[in-house]
Amino acid sequence: KKQSTTSSEKPFTISAAQLLGIALIIFLTYTNTKGIQGGKIIQNTFTTTKLISLFGLIILGFLLVNHSYWSENWETGLHAMQLEKDTAGNFVKEGGWSPISGAVLIGAIAAAMTGSIFSSDAWNNVTFIAGEIKNPKKNIGLSLFLGTLIVTIIYVSANLMYLHVLPLTGTNSIAFPEGERVAVAASNQIFGKNGSIIIAIMIMISTFGCNNGLILAGARVYYTMAKDGLFFKKTGVLNKNAVPEAAMWAQCIVACLLCLSGKYGDLLDMISFVVVLFYALTILGIFILRKKMPDAERPYKAFGYPILPAIYILMAITFCVLLIWYKPTYAGWG
Repeated sequence: KKQSTTSSEKPFTISAAQLLGIALIIFLTYTNTKGIQGGKIIQNTFTTTKLISLFGLIILGFLLVNHSYWSENWETGLHAMQLEKDTAGNFVKEGGWSPISGAVLIGAIAAAMTGSIFSSDAWNNVTFIAGEIKNPKKNIGLSLFLGTLIVTIIYVSANLMYLHVLPLTGTNSIAFPEGERVAVAASNQIFGKNGSIIIAIMIMISTFGCNNGLILAGARVYYTMAKDGLFFKKTGVLNKNAVPEAAMWAQCIVACLLCLSGKYGDLLDMISFVVVLFYALTILGIFILRKKMPDAERPYKAFGYPILPAIYILMAITFCVLLIWYKPTYAGWG
């Protein structure tokens, strides 16, 4: 008698979106191996377009929407609440709200922060190309400050616009947006049936520019590590265009494999854990260097030292522990 087996696991498939992502990574890697100028032009063009688009969406969201949900959304806005769940643990669209606190609240905040941390993650990438920046003592600090400030303003403003445009729960809401994308749901409320197309174009522009920036800057990390004897020697060699080509192609291969590893949200959990953990280790380095090299030149000041850096390390470690606790699968792999 033949024994039949069943499995809940889905078969491995490759989607058109994954293939397109891989193609873009390869194209941008190739472009950046031809010199810093090409990558700089792409970055400036797409970053400017993205900023104009985002600020435009935020402003039009407040001006053009037919119905405002601002007042009703803020009725419970300052209270920590959780939407009602069914017996299977899924949130109910028209369910009620109940207060949460303690470990449950902290865990919910940690899980919710994965997206926002990723959105601002590249704030420090300018330091990867410090050796190629004019007047780095001035421009690196200024770039870090302005970049973080602009991203913070956009992120907070966009979320305030969502509270104005969309209801908190129900069909096509903040909790249950169309296509699981809050921006798509908000854009449809603002622009009607063309909203999805507008957001799709904005996402493509944003993704293209973001990928280029990460590819351009990321390979410089491996190049510097190789120069310090901490990575493969080949990645520490510049090509005729003064670009670490081997490091870029190695980065390209890893990025393409990650494109095939899981869904976008899964990668966010994995990367957010790694990024925040290394941020904590970097800040810890301030304390170590102050101890080992007290007389070294320090053109950049650690504002609030030692209190603010210590608070940051504590918060970062707390975030990592809670992310492992509540989302162990991909955070653990990270």
